[in-house]
Amino acid sequence: MKIAIVGTGYVGLVTGTCFAEIGVHVTCVDTNQDKIESLKKGVMPIYEPGLEDMVLRNMKAGRLRFTTSLEECLDDVEVVFSAVGTPPDEDGSADLSYVLAVAHTIGRAMRKYVLVVTKSTVPVGTARKVRAVIQEELDKRGEHISFDVASNPEFLKEGTAIRDFMSPDRVVVGVESERAEKLMSKLYKPFLLNNFRVIFMDIPSAEMTKYAANSMLATRISFMNDIANLCELVGADVNMVRSGIGSDTRIGRKFLYPGIGYGGSCFPKDVKALIKTAEQKGYRMRVLQAVEEVNERQKSLLFEKLKAYYGGELQGKTIALWGLAFKPETDDMREAPALVMIDRLLEAGCKVRAYDPIAMDECQRRVGDRIVYATDMYDAVLDADALLLLTEWKEFRLPSWAVIRKAMHQPLVLDGRNIYEKKEMEEQGFAYGCIGK
Repeated sequence: MKIAIVGTGYVGLVTGTCFAEIGVHVTCVDTNQDKIESLKKGVMPIYEPGLEDMVLRNMKAGRLRFTTSLEECLDDVEVVFSAVGTPPDEDGSADLSYVLAVAHTIGRAMRKYVLVVTKSTVPVGTARKVRAVIQEELDKRGEHISFDVASNPEFLKEGTAIRDFMSPDRVVVGVESERAEKLMSKLYKPFLLNNFRVIFMDIPSAEMTKYAANSMLATRISFMNDIANLCELVGADVNMVRSGIGSDTRIGRKFLYPGIGYGGSCFPKDVKALIKTAEQKGYRMRVLQAVEEVNERQKSLLFEKLKAYYGGELQGKTIALWGLAFKPETDDMREAPALVMIDRLLEAGCKVRAYDPIAMDECQRRVGDRIVYATDMYDAVLDADALLLLTEWKEFRLPSWAVIRKAMHQPLVLDGRNIYEKKEMEEQGFAYGCIGK
Protein backbone atom coordinates (compact mmCIF):
# COMPACT_ATOMS: atom_id res chain seq x y z
CA MET A 1 0.00 0.00 0.00
CA LYS A 2 1.27 3.48 -0.86
CA ILE A 3 0.30 6.69 0.89
CA ALA A 4 1.43 10.31 1.12
CA ILE A 5 1.68 12.45 4.25
CA VAL A 6 1.62 16.21 3.67
CA GLY A 7 3.38 18.06 6.46
CA THR A 8 6.48 16.84 8.31
CA GLY A 9 5.78 18.46 11.64
CA TYR A 10 5.14 16.50 14.79
CA VAL A 11 2.00 14.70 13.62
CA GLY A 12 3.01 14.16 10.01
CA LEU A 13 6.49 12.81 10.66
CA VAL A 14 5.40 10.43 13.42
CA THR A 15 2.39 9.24 11.40
CA GLY A 16 4.39 8.63 8.24
CA THR A 17 7.23 6.88 10.03
CA CYS A 18 4.93 4.57 11.99
CA PHE A 19 3.00 3.59 8.87
CA ALA A 20 6.32 2.81 7.15
CA GLU A 21 7.32 0.68 10.13
CA ILE A 22 4.44 -1.75 9.44
CA GLY A 23 5.22 -2.03 5.73
CA VAL A 24 3.36 0.83 4.06
CA HIS A 25 5.30 2.78 1.44
CA VAL A 26 5.16 6.38 2.61
CA THR A 27 6.09 9.63 0.90
CA CYS A 28 6.33 12.57 3.30
CA VAL A 29 5.78 15.94 1.64
CA ASP A 30 6.67 19.41 2.89
CA THR A 31 7.09 22.77 1.15
CA ASN A 32 10.07 23.58 3.39
CA GLN A 33 13.03 22.62 1.20
CA ASP A 34 15.57 22.89 4.03
CA LYS A 35 13.55 20.61 6.28
CA ILE A 36 13.19 18.00 3.53
CA GLU A 37 16.91 18.06 2.75
CA SER A 38 17.70 17.68 6.45
CA LEU A 39 15.32 14.74 6.78
CA LYS A 40 16.95 13.06 3.78
CA LYS A 41 20.20 13.28 5.74
CA GLY A 42 18.57 11.85 8.85
CA VAL A 43 18.39 15.15 10.75
CA MET A 44 15.18 15.38 12.78
CA PRO A 45 13.22 18.67 13.01
CA ILE A 46 11.68 17.61 16.34
CA TYR A 47 12.68 15.62 19.40
CA GLU A 48 10.67 12.48 20.07
CA PRO A 49 12.16 9.40 21.79
CA GLY A 50 12.82 6.63 19.28
CA LEU A 51 11.82 8.61 16.21
CA GLU A 52 15.26 9.16 14.68
CA ASP A 53 16.14 5.46 14.71
CA MET A 54 12.79 4.54 13.18
CA VAL A 55 13.11 7.15 10.42
CA LEU A 56 16.62 6.00 9.50
CA ARG A 57 15.60 2.34 9.52
CA ASN A 58 12.65 2.86 7.18
CA MET A 59 14.54 5.18 4.86
CA LYS A 60 17.18 2.48 4.50
CA ALA A 61 14.49 -0.11 3.80
CA GLY A 62 13.03 2.10 1.05
CA ARG A 63 9.63 2.46 2.69
CA LEU A 64 10.01 6.11 3.71
CA ARG A 65 11.04 8.97 1.47
CA PHE A 66 10.81 12.74 1.54
CA THR A 67 9.95 15.29 -1.17
CA THR A 68 8.73 18.84 -1.67
CA SER A 69 6.34 17.86 -4.48
CA LEU A 70 2.93 16.39 -3.74
CA GLU A 71 2.13 16.46 -7.46
CA GLU A 72 4.91 13.97 -8.31
CA CYS A 73 3.58 11.26 -6.01
CA LEU A 74 -0.21 11.66 -6.36
CA ASP A 75 -0.51 9.14 -9.21
CA ASP A 76 1.13 6.43 -7.10
CA VAL A 77 -0.78 6.70 -3.82
CA GLU A 78 -4.20 5.58 -2.64
CA VAL A 79 -4.44 7.81 0.41
CA VAL A 80 -3.20 11.34 1.14
CA PHE A 81 -3.05 12.45 4.76
CA SER A 82 -3.11 16.20 5.35
CA ALA A 83 -1.09 16.86 8.51
CA VAL A 84 -0.21 20.51 8.01
CA GLY A 85 -0.40 23.12 10.74
CA THR A 86 -3.60 24.83 11.86
CA PRO A 87 -2.22 27.66 14.02
CA PRO A 88 -4.66 29.88 15.90
CA ASP A 89 -5.60 33.21 14.37
CA GLU A 90 -5.62 36.30 16.57
CA ASP A 91 -9.27 35.67 17.44
CA GLY A 92 -8.54 32.07 18.53
CA SER A 93 -10.04 30.36 15.47
CA ALA A 94 -8.01 27.77 13.58
CA ASP A 95 -6.14 29.00 10.52
CA LEU A 96 -7.12 26.62 7.70
CA SER A 97 -5.02 28.24 4.97
CA TYR A 98 -2.49 25.38 4.90
CA VAL A 99 -5.20 22.72 4.93
CA LEU A 100 -7.03 24.34 2.02
CA ALA A 101 -3.77 24.89 0.13
CA VAL A 102 -3.21 21.12 0.21
CA ALA A 103 -6.76 20.60 -1.10
CA HIS A 104 -6.12 23.03 -3.99
CA THR A 105 -2.94 21.16 -4.92
CA ILE A 106 -4.71 17.79 -4.86
CA GLY A 107 -7.57 19.12 -6.99
CA ARG A 108 -5.20 20.53 -9.57
CA ALA A 109 -2.94 17.48 -9.79
CA MET A 110 -5.02 14.33 -9.21
CA ARG A 111 -5.53 12.00 -12.17
CA LYS A 112 -7.28 9.10 -10.42
CA TYR A 113 -9.28 8.28 -7.29
CA VAL A 114 -7.65 9.26 -4.01
CA LEU A 115 -8.84 9.29 -0.42
CA VAL A 116 -7.98 12.62 1.23
CA VAL A 117 -7.71 12.29 5.00
CA THR A 118 -7.48 15.25 7.36
CA LYS A 119 -5.08 14.35 10.17
CA SER A 120 -4.65 17.88 11.47
CA THR A 121 -6.88 19.13 14.25
CA VAL A 122 -9.52 21.13 12.39
CA PRO A 123 -12.91 22.67 13.26
CA VAL A 124 -16.13 20.88 12.46
CA GLY A 125 -17.01 21.48 8.82
CA THR A 126 -13.43 21.50 7.51
CA ALA A 127 -13.80 18.27 5.54
CA ARG A 128 -16.74 19.83 3.74
CA LYS A 129 -14.53 22.80 2.79
CA VAL A 130 -11.76 20.46 1.63
CA ARG A 131 -14.21 18.57 -0.58
CA ALA A 132 -15.52 21.81 -2.07
CA VAL A 133 -12.02 23.07 -2.88
CA ILE A 134 -10.96 19.83 -4.57
CA GLN A 135 -14.20 19.72 -6.57
CA GLU A 136 -13.74 23.35 -7.57
CA GLU A 137 -10.30 22.59 -8.99
CA LEU A 138 -11.62 19.52 -10.84
CA ASP A 139 -14.44 21.58 -12.32
CA LYS A 140 -11.94 24.17 -13.58
CA ARG A 141 -10.15 21.36 -15.40
CA GLY A 142 -13.39 19.84 -16.68
CA GLU A 143 -12.40 16.54 -15.05
CA HIS A 144 -14.81 13.99 -13.57
CA ILE A 145 -12.63 12.06 -11.11
CA SER A 146 -14.12 10.45 -8.02
CA PHE A 147 -12.51 11.03 -4.63
CA ASP A 148 -13.38 10.76 -0.96
CA VAL A 149 -12.58 12.81 2.09
CA ALA A 150 -12.24 11.50 5.62
CA SER A 151 -11.28 12.70 9.09
CA ASN A 152 -8.76 10.81 11.19
CA PRO A 153 -7.79 12.96 14.19
CA GLU A 154 -4.58 12.13 16.03
CA PHE A 155 -4.37 11.41 19.75
CA LEU A 156 -0.60 11.31 20.19
CA LYS A 157 1.12 12.44 23.37
CA GLU A 158 4.49 14.13 22.93
CA GLY A 159 7.14 11.96 24.51
CA THR A 160 5.19 8.73 23.92
CA ALA A 161 3.93 9.40 20.39
CA ILE A 162 5.41 6.28 18.76
CA ARG A 163 3.98 3.97 21.41
CA ASP A 164 0.61 5.73 21.16
CA PHE A 165 0.54 5.28 17.39
CA MET A 166 1.78 1.70 17.29
CA SER A 167 -0.55 0.53 20.09
CA PRO A 168 -3.53 2.89 20.02
CA ASP A 169 -6.36 2.59 22.53
CA ARG A 170 -8.68 3.68 19.71
CA VAL A 171 -8.58 5.06 16.20
CA VAL A 172 -11.32 7.53 15.30
CA VAL A 173 -12.25 7.77 11.61
CA GLY A 174 -14.96 9.85 10.02
CA VAL A 175 -16.02 8.66 6.56
CA GLU A 176 -18.77 9.22 3.98
CA SER A 177 -18.43 6.14 1.79
CA GLU A 178 -17.93 2.39 2.01
CA ARG A 179 -14.84 2.66 -0.18
CA ALA A 180 -13.20 5.09 2.23
CA GLU A 181 -14.07 2.90 5.21
CA LYS A 182 -12.51 -0.15 3.56
CA LEU A 183 -9.30 1.73 2.77
CA MET A 184 -8.95 3.04 6.31
CA SER A 185 -9.71 -0.41 7.74
CA LYS A 186 -6.99 -1.93 5.57
CA LEU A 187 -4.50 0.74 6.61
CA TYR A 188 -5.05 0.38 10.36
CA LYS A 189 -5.61 -3.36 10.60
CA PRO A 190 -1.91 -4.21 11.26
CA PHE A 191 -1.95 -2.03 14.39
CA LEU A 192 -5.08 -3.63 15.77
CA LEU A 193 -4.91 -7.31 14.84
CA ASN A 194 -5.99 -8.66 18.21
CA ASN A 195 -8.62 -6.05 18.99
CA PHE A 196 -9.85 -3.92 16.10
CA ARG A 197 -10.50 -0.62 17.85
CA VAL A 198 -11.28 1.61 14.87
CA ILE A 199 -14.37 3.68 15.63
CA PHE A 200 -16.09 4.73 12.42
CA MET A 201 -18.47 7.66 12.50
CA ASP A 202 -19.65 10.58 10.41
CA ILE A 203 -17.04 13.21 9.60
CA PRO A 204 -18.40 16.11 11.72
CA SER A 205 -18.47 13.82 14.77
CA ALA A 206 -14.87 12.74 14.15
CA GLU A 207 -13.78 16.37 13.83
CA MET A 208 -15.57 17.25 17.06
CA THR A 209 -14.18 14.22 18.93
CA LYS A 210 -10.62 15.56 18.79
CA TYR A 211 -11.59 18.94 20.21
CA ALA A 212 -13.85 17.41 22.83
CA ALA A 213 -11.12 15.00 24.00
CA ASN A 214 -8.44 17.66 24.40
CA SER A 215 -10.87 20.08 26.00
CA MET A 216 -11.95 17.45 28.51
CA LEU A 217 -8.34 16.77 29.51
CA ALA A 218 -7.63 20.50 29.76
CA THR A 219 -10.73 20.84 31.94
CA ARG A 220 -9.50 18.16 34.33
CA ILE A 221 -6.16 19.95 34.67
CA SER A 222 -7.70 23.36 35.32
CA PHE A 223 -10.28 21.89 37.69
CA MET A 224 -7.56 20.24 39.74
CA ASN A 225 -5.50 23.42 39.76
CA ASP A 226 -8.52 25.35 41.01
CA ILE A 227 -9.02 22.75 43.76
CA ALA A 228 -5.31 22.95 44.63
CA ASN A 229 -5.46 26.71 45.03
CA LEU A 230 -8.44 26.39 47.33
CA CYS A 231 -6.69 23.64 49.30
CA GLU A 232 -3.93 26.09 50.17
CA LEU A 233 -6.47 28.58 51.49
CA VAL A 234 -8.40 26.11 53.65
CA GLY A 235 -5.43 24.03 54.88
CA ALA A 236 -6.08 20.86 52.88
CA ASP A 237 -3.52 18.73 50.99
CA VAL A 238 -4.36 18.46 47.29
CA ASN A 239 -2.41 15.20 46.95
CA MET A 240 -4.69 13.60 49.52
CA VAL A 241 -7.73 15.03 47.76
CA ARG A 242 -6.47 13.75 44.40
CA SER A 243 -6.00 10.28 45.85
CA GLY A 244 -9.46 10.34 47.35
CA ILE A 245 -11.34 11.38 44.23
CA GLY A 246 -9.11 9.43 41.85
CA SER A 247 -10.11 6.19 43.57
CA ASP A 248 -13.64 6.70 42.27
CA THR A 249 -13.78 4.63 39.07
CA ARG A 250 -16.14 7.18 37.54
CA ILE A 251 -13.38 9.80 37.83
CA GLY A 252 -10.09 7.89 37.62
CA ARG A 253 -6.59 9.16 38.39
CA LYS A 254 -5.35 10.52 35.07
CA PHE A 255 -4.87 14.24 34.49
CA LEU A 256 -5.60 15.08 38.12
CA TYR A 257 -2.10 16.32 38.95
CA PRO A 258 -1.98 19.97 40.04
CA GLY A 259 0.75 22.17 38.67
CA ILE A 260 1.50 25.45 36.93
CA GLY A 261 -0.79 25.00 33.96
CA TYR A 262 -0.88 23.17 30.66
CA GLY A 263 0.94 24.20 27.50
CA GLY A 264 2.02 22.59 24.26
CA SER A 265 0.71 22.55 20.73
CA CYS A 266 -2.71 21.07 21.42
CA PHE A 267 -4.58 21.98 24.59
CA PRO A 268 -4.29 25.79 24.45
CA LYS A 269 -4.97 25.96 20.71
CA ASP A 270 -7.85 23.47 20.74
CA VAL A 271 -9.63 25.02 23.71
CA LYS A 272 -9.46 28.42 22.01
CA ALA A 273 -10.68 26.99 18.71
CA LEU A 274 -13.65 25.22 20.29
CA ILE A 275 -14.64 28.39 22.14
CA LYS A 276 -14.45 30.27 18.83
CA THR A 277 -16.46 27.64 16.96
CA ALA A 278 -19.20 27.98 19.54
CA GLU A 279 -19.15 31.78 19.28
CA GLN A 280 -19.58 31.52 15.52
CA LYS A 281 -22.73 29.46 16.15
CA GLY A 282 -24.05 31.89 18.74
CA TYR A 283 -23.21 29.68 21.71
CA ARG A 284 -20.95 30.37 24.68
CA MET A 285 -18.69 27.63 26.07
CA ARG A 286 -18.75 28.86 29.66
CA VAL A 287 -16.87 25.91 31.14
CA LEU A 288 -14.04 26.13 28.62
CA GLN A 289 -13.75 29.88 29.05
CA ALA A 290 -13.17 29.25 32.75
CA VAL A 291 -10.70 26.46 31.95
CA GLU A 292 -8.67 28.88 29.86
CA GLU A 293 -8.83 31.61 32.51
CA VAL A 294 -7.67 29.27 35.28
CA ASN A 295 -4.80 27.99 33.15
CA GLU A 296 -3.47 31.43 32.29
CA ARG A 297 -3.58 32.45 35.94
CA GLN A 298 -1.85 29.24 37.01
CA LYS A 299 1.20 29.95 34.85
CA SER A 300 2.07 32.91 37.09
CA LEU A 301 1.40 31.12 40.38
CA LEU A 302 5.03 30.34 41.25
CA PHE A 303 6.02 33.90 40.44
CA GLU A 304 3.40 35.18 42.88
CA LYS A 305 4.72 32.79 45.55
CA LEU A 306 8.26 33.99 44.90
CA LYS A 307 7.15 37.61 45.05
CA ALA A 308 5.32 37.01 48.35
CA TYR A 309 8.34 35.27 49.88
CA TYR A 310 10.57 38.26 49.17
CA GLY A 311 7.94 40.85 50.04
CA GLY A 312 7.79 42.09 46.47
CA GLU A 313 11.51 42.92 46.39
CA LEU A 314 12.81 40.90 43.43
CA GLN A 315 15.08 43.45 41.76
CA GLY A 316 18.54 41.92 41.28
CA LYS A 317 17.57 38.45 42.53
CA THR A 318 19.05 35.46 40.70
CA ILE A 319 16.42 32.83 39.96
CA ALA A 320 17.20 29.30 38.77
CA LEU A 321 14.73 27.49 36.52
CA TRP A 322 14.71 23.72 36.14
CA GLY A 323 12.75 22.76 33.04
CA LEU A 324 11.73 24.83 30.04
CA ALA A 325 9.69 22.47 27.84
CA PHE A 326 5.96 22.35 28.52
CA LYS A 327 6.33 18.69 29.60
CA PRO A 328 9.12 16.09 29.90
CA GLU A 329 10.44 14.08 26.94
CA THR A 330 9.99 16.88 24.41
CA ASP A 331 11.69 20.11 23.38
CA ASP A 332 8.32 21.74 22.65
CA MET A 333 7.93 25.14 24.31
CA ARG A 334 4.72 26.25 22.64
CA GLU A 335 2.55 27.93 25.33
CA ALA A 336 4.98 26.60 27.97
CA PRO A 337 4.59 28.02 31.50
CA ALA A 338 8.36 28.69 31.42
CA LEU A 339 7.85 31.42 28.83
CA VAL A 340 5.41 33.26 31.09
CA MET A 341 7.73 32.76 34.07
CA ILE A 342 10.76 34.13 32.23
CA ASP A 343 8.87 37.23 31.14
CA ARG A 344 7.54 37.90 34.66
CA LEU A 345 10.97 37.43 36.24
CA LEU A 346 12.75 39.69 33.78
CA GLU A 347 10.07 42.36 34.14
CA ALA A 348 10.66 42.23 37.90
CA GLY A 349 14.39 42.83 37.42
CA CYS A 350 15.55 39.28 38.13
CA LYS A 351 18.49 37.48 36.61
CA VAL A 352 17.47 34.09 35.24
CA ARG A 353 19.65 30.99 35.01
CA ALA A 354 17.85 28.12 33.25
CA TYR A 355 18.49 24.49 32.45
CA ASP A 356 16.51 21.87 30.51
CA PRO A 357 17.88 18.51 29.27
CA ILE A 358 16.45 18.97 25.75
CA ALA A 359 14.82 22.36 25.22
CA MET A 360 17.80 24.74 25.62
CA ASP A 361 18.17 25.44 21.89
CA GLU A 362 14.43 25.97 21.51
CA CYS A 363 14.42 28.38 24.44
CA GLN A 364 17.32 30.35 23.00
CA ARG A 365 15.45 30.58 19.70
CA ARG A 366 12.42 32.01 21.49
CA VAL A 367 13.97 34.03 24.30
CA GLY A 368 17.38 34.90 22.94
CA ASP A 369 20.19 35.95 25.27
CA ARG A 370 17.99 37.62 27.86
CA ILE A 371 18.72 34.75 30.26
CA VAL A 372 21.74 32.60 31.16
CA TYR A 373 21.71 29.03 29.81
CA ALA A 374 23.31 26.76 32.41
CA THR A 375 25.44 23.74 31.49
CA ASP A 376 23.57 21.46 33.90
CA MET A 377 21.10 21.60 36.77
CA TYR A 378 23.80 22.32 39.34
CA ASP A 379 25.25 25.17 37.29
CA ALA A 380 21.75 26.66 37.12
CA VAL A 381 21.49 27.10 40.91
CA LEU A 382 24.85 28.85 41.34
CA ASP A 383 24.32 31.87 43.65
CA ALA A 384 20.54 31.60 43.11
CA ASP A 385 18.08 33.23 45.47
CA ALA A 386 15.42 30.67 44.51
CA LEU A 387 15.05 27.48 42.49
CA LEU A 388 11.81 27.07 40.54
CA LEU A 389 10.97 23.62 39.18
CA LEU A 390 8.84 24.05 36.05
CA THR A 391 9.15 20.70 34.21
CA GLU A 392 9.32 17.32 35.96
CA TRP A 393 12.20 15.74 34.03
CA LYS A 394 13.38 12.49 35.62
CA GLU A 395 16.89 13.80 36.27
CA PHE A 396 15.43 16.44 38.60
CA ARG A 397 13.80 13.90 40.91
CA LEU A 398 16.79 12.89 43.07
CA PRO A 399 19.38 15.68 42.98
CA SER A 400 22.12 16.15 45.54
CA TRP A 401 20.44 18.65 47.81
CA ALA A 402 23.58 19.10 49.91
CA VAL A 403 25.48 20.33 46.83
CA ILE A 404 22.58 22.55 45.82
CA ARG A 405 22.27 24.03 49.30
CA LYS A 406 25.93 25.08 49.23
CA ALA A 407 25.67 26.49 45.70
CA MET A 408 22.60 28.65 46.31
CA HIS A 409 22.66 32.12 47.82
CA GLN A 410 19.27 31.58 49.48
CA PRO A 411 17.80 28.07 50.09
CA LEU A 412 14.33 28.53 48.56
CA VAL A 413 12.73 25.87 46.34
CA LEU A 414 9.36 26.42 44.67
CA ASP A 415 8.08 23.18 43.19
CA GLY A 416 5.65 23.73 40.33
CA ARG A 417 5.02 20.01 39.80
CA ASN A 418 4.83 18.69 43.38
CA ILE A 419 7.59 16.11 42.93
CA TYR A 420 9.37 16.78 46.25
CA GLU A 421 8.32 16.23 49.86
CA LYS A 422 8.02 19.25 52.13
CA LYS A 423 9.37 17.46 55.23
CA GLU A 424 12.43 16.14 53.40
CA MET A 425 13.17 19.54 51.87
CA GLU A 426 12.95 21.30 55.22
CA GLU A 427 15.24 18.69 56.77
CA GLN A 428 17.75 19.54 54.04
CA GLY A 429 17.59 23.17 55.12
CA PHE A 430 15.34 24.58 52.41
CA ALA A 431 12.30 26.80 52.52
CA TYR A 432 9.86 24.93 50.30
CA GLY A 433 6.65 25.77 48.49
CA CYS A 434 4.52 23.76 46.09
CA ILE A 435 1.00 23.66 44.66
CA GLY A 436 -2.06 22.94 46.76
CA LYS A 437 -0.55 22.37 50.22
